This record gives sequence, structure tokens and C-alpha cells, in this order.
Amino acid sequence: MINDSEYFKESAATRVRILSEALPYIQKFANRTIVIKYGGAAMKDSSLKAKVINDIVFLVSVGVRPVVVHGGGPEINTWLQKLNIKPQFKDGLRVTDAATMDVVEMVLAGRVNKELVSLINRAGAKAVGLCGKDANLIQARPVGKEGVGFVGEVASVDTGLVESLVKSGYVPIISSVAADENGQAYNINADTVAGEIAASLQAEKLILLTDTAGILYDYHDPSTLLTKLDIQKARELISEGIVSGGMIPKVSCCVRSLAQGVKAAHILDGRLPHSLLLEILTDEGIGSMIVASESISLFYEHQIEQ
Repeated sequence: MINDSEYFKESAATRVRILSEALPYIQKFANRTIVIKYGGAAMKDSSLKAKVINDIVFLVSVGVRPVVVHGGGPEINTWLQKLNIKPQFKDGLRVTDAATMDVVEMVLAGRVNKELVSLINRAGAKAVGLCGKDANLIQARPVGKEGVGFVGEVASVDTGLVESLVKSGYVPIISSVAADENGQAYNINADTVAGEIAASLQAEKLILLTDTAGILYDYHDPSTLLTKLDIQKARELISEGIVSGGMIPKVSCCVRSLAQGVKAAHILDGRLPHSLLLEILTDEGIGSMIVASESISLFYEHQIEQ
């Protein structure tokens, strides 16, 4: 039987070992930008939310520069129902008429965004809330599908303000509401926004927190998790129908960001406590990592080991 003294010695040794293992990664990613798309269960569960916030503040504390892009679908649905507006979807897109767009902007750019800013500030870092309208961060255009209303896509990105904030030690918290050249607001998929911002910033990593373990070869079998793949394999999985439904925009935005210079993209299970730190600061990592090519992946791992 282990007494209290032995337990605390073992616990302390474990913590020291973990910190030692994390050191090469802390050194590698210090002063590097990582874009995190925050959504899913990690936003809805208060306990998980607290852990994600603490992970983000920890990354700031060791010199990493996180940029957070968030969604907020469940919160939007809640407020639509309060206002007697029925949520509607078409081809996986939220049908966004004028009244729905008002609610989307109120919830994402207001309520959800400022809550995250407040939580990060209280946890010890300095956060600033933005949406795509601020300093023309994102210029939107219609997604081009009939019957979906003000659903947009990214036409262009200007990350000058974000870069200034990051260099000054602030954590930008960005909602996926943006406007077109005429000032019309659009609702844009947060995964897509995260990917385009990561590409514009030439981020070290793009990380998508989801409600799945990652990319599964068989959706019903967690043991078929693909821990590492390249762009070519990712495209094959989409064309073969193995990646389907809501995973298509996630994998597609990873592929697009990698093609534009992002070093690595990750799809992680946000339901797992401290998934961000497990992926960024440990040897094993979790979830699925996508890289431009296997040769780049090997070079990337060599750089970490040095």
C-alpha cells in the first residue's frame, strides 16, 4: 500500500517528467502562431470549457501565440427559439434570412465572443474580441447556393490587426461573422474562417476542436483513427466517401490551409480534457494530423527532435 508521502513523490515525479517531455515542443513553438477553432462539446460543457481556456492561457504563458476562432451553433439555436424563429438547415448550411442573421451576429459577435474574452482575461491572459468586420479582417461574399440566405464564404483576409495584437501579447478571439464590400453581414462556417486566417498568418498549426476522435476510416470504429495523413490521402478519403457529412468542410479547410503554407493541421476530440496540450506538447499527441506531404512530415518531426 502506497502511503501519502510516496504518493506525492510519485505525483511530483510524474509532473516533472511531463514538463521535461514538453520542453522541446515549448522551445519549438515559442513565438509561433497557432490558430485554434473552438467549438462543439468543448464550448457547451462548462468543465471542458474551463480546461480549454486554461490550456490557451498556458500556451500564452510559455510563449506560444494562439489565435482563437469560434462557432456557436447551439447558442444560436437557443436564441432563435426564444425569439420564435425556427432554425432551418439546407445541405448542411444554416438558412440565414435577415432576422436569423441579426440573431447570428448578436450571439456570435456579442454574447459568445465576449464570454470567451472574459474567461481568458480572468484566467490570466489578455484577450481581445473581434469579428470579420473589424478592420476588414474578413471580406465575405455569398456562398452561391439558392435558398440559404446570408450564408457567406471568405473572399479575402487582412490579418494586419490580428498580427499586431498577437505581437503585443494579446489573444485574438474571432467570431465568423463578416461583411461584403457593401456592408451586408454574412454567416460563415467557423472552420473555413479558421483555415483562411491560419493560411494568411502562415501559422505553425491549425487545430480544429471537434466532437469526434479525429478522422476515422470506419466512423463506427474508434480503433480506425488515422493519426497522420497527407493532403493526397485526405482528398482520396473525401472522394471515396470515407470522410463525409460535417467532416468534409473540416478536412477541406485543413487541406486548403496546408496548400497555402500552414505547417500542420489537426482535428482533435475536444471532449477529451486538455486535448490541446496533449496534441501540442507531448510525443504521442492525439487526434488526426494532416500535413502537406509525408516528406514534409518527416522534416517537421526532425525539427522537433533537434
